[in-house]
Amino acid sequence: MSRIGNSPVSIPEGVTVTVKDNTVTVKGKLGELSQEFSDISIRVEENEVILERSSEKKNIKSKHGLYRALVNNMVVGVSNGFTKELELVGVGYRASNQGQKLDLAIGYSHNVVIELAPEVKVETVSEKGKNPIVKLSSFDNQLVSQVAAKIRSLRKPEPYKGKGIKYVGEYIRRKAGKSA
Repeated sequence: MSRIGNSPVSIPEGVTVTVKDNTVTVKGKLGELSQEFSDISIRVEENEVILERSSEKKNIKSKHGLYRALVNNMVVGVSNGFTKELELVGVGYRASNQGQKLDLAIGYSHNVVIELAPEVKVETVSEKGKNPIVKLSSFDNQLVSQVAAKIRSLRKPEPYKGKGIKYVGEYIRRKAGKSA
C-alpha cells in the first residue's frame, strides 16, 4: 500500500497556495494553476499542504496519493517548471520551429507541422553529426507531458534500427532481425 498521500507537500518561497470549495489554486513566478478535488480534505498550514482522506474506502484511498502528487506537481511547476526533451533518430530527420509552430521532417512525404499551446515553450537544437533535439518546457506537467507524448506518437521508435522519435535517455529494446 502506498503512503505517498500521508506526506505533506512543502511550499517553497514565492509560491502561494489557496484552497476554496475543493479547488486548489497555486500561484508562483512561472504562472498559475488550479485543480478541483473531491473526497479529500486539503488544508494549508504554514509552509505545507496537508491532504487527509474522509474515509478508508478503497476508491478514496487510491485518490489520496494521486491528489498529493498532483498538488506537488503544481507547486514544483509554478516554482521550477518542467522540461521534456525528444530526440529524432533517423537519416534525414529534422526539426525546426517558428514561434509556437513545430516543423518536423520525419520520413513522410510532407513535413508534419504542429501548433503548440501558448503555455508550452518549444526549442529545437540541431548540431552537425548529432540527432536533432526538441525541448519542450512549461509550468504545467500534464500539458507538457501530453504534448511530448503526442509528438512521440507521430513516429514511435522501431526495435530494429531504433529510428523514430524518442525521449532523451529512453532505452529502446532492440531485436536481432532476420538471420540468413
